[in-house]
Amino acid sequence: MKKHDSRQHKTIGAVICEYNPFHNGHLWQLKEIRARAGCDFLLCLMSGNFVQRGEPALLDKYDRAEHAVRGGADGVFELPLPFSAANAETFAAGAVRILAALPAVKTLAFGCEGTGEKGAPSVEDILAAARLSLKEPPAFRNTLRAALDGGASFAQARFSAFKAVMPRADERLFRSPNNMLAIEYAKAALRRGASFGLLPLPRTGAEDADDGLHENFSSASAIRKAILTGGMSEKIKKNVPDFSWKSLAAANQKAAERWDAMEHHALLLASAEQIAACPDCSEGLENRLRGLAEGCRTVRQIVQEATSRRYTAARLRRILLALTLGFTADDVQTFLQSPPYLNILALNERRADEFLSLLGESGLSLLVRGKDAALLSGEAARCLALNERADKVYRAVCGRQTALCGTRFVKPREGGA
Repeated sequence: MKKHDSRQHKTIGAVICEYNPFHNGHLWQLKEIRARAGCDFLLCLMSGNFVQRGEPALLDKYDRAEHAVRGGADGVFELPLPFSAANAETFAAGAVRILAALPAVKTLAFGCEGTGEKGAPSVEDILAAARLSLKEPPAFRNTLRAALDGGASFAQARFSAFKAVMPRADERLFRSPNNMLAIEYAKAALRRGASFGLLPLPRTGAEDADDGLHENFSSASAIRKAILTGGMSEKIKKNVPDFSWKSLAAANQKAAERWDAMEHHALLLASAEQIAACPDCSEGLENRLRGLAEGCRTVRQIVQEATSRRYTAARLRRILLALTLGFTADDVQTFLQSPPYLNILALNERRADEFLSLLGESGLSLLVRGKDAALLSGEAARCLALNERADKVYRAVCGRQTALCGTRFVKPREGGA
């Protein structure tokens, strides 16, 4: 008689995140995912020490991973640097590649901005936009090219292209960065033939672009801005769980100035060819950046001078981050085609054994202890080495002495999962 396998029907709900920092909206979202997805485990695939805006995270990846577990996650895995510090398409492609390799993942949840009275966009609308983006019919391509040639940003040009083919689509589906990222998730899932379903969740409280502090549901960008410009305050304390507040209060928030100096130094020493090799650097932008490096005193000034409708500040920051940390556009494409691995940052200690056993069925390399890294080979080993090198830089800039690798087994707060 075949022995019953208790893991057979266990499922995982996943969310791709940064938690920079983990706030009340994230706490609400994790509860909603568990309730709506009906999953047995909740997995967070989180950016490491550097995030999509091309900047160091306020708190290191282990603190943020611990916060996610205390907030309800069962496990937090690192999204490798070449994907976490990339444009939306690459960010989504790298993350979905990892999740699609885990058979137990049945739901990918993500936050979306509301569209009129409809709340979050429907799965059908998101998938329709994703299919259109994959096919790029002539009307889409022609409108996109004409808008770009007219000086529009890529986001503006793509919105025009979508509207040319989907005239009845709600404008906010394409205007909001979170919604555009949702379309990229769907596009990556369709391209890879992923078996999981999509679960769009409406944001609670302030929208992502809202940089003003609210009573208790402010955006991460608003909280970061408040911390970096005015320090810790009672108003911030109301917007984050207690465990996030304690870590933020103890962190070195002067690291941004040191990182600025490091990037400026890297830019001054780099050749035009080295800058041009960075992801998303094109059309002679390398020469513009080199020229500004000589005349500006800070990277902040360089970014301000170089920002345009075509080149956003976030794109410029990502180029400078890649230059400083030493990876190229070719590296990113190579890593996208290489076998993924799972670098585990934190686990719910009560459920760790069962969760790890379920993940082991994927066949992916699980990095739980530091010595597990030695088992990687080829491009996977090179990708992890890049991550570890970046972590050393982060430690030096932030003055933190956290471990470079290894899993934290976190005891959830009382009443948590």
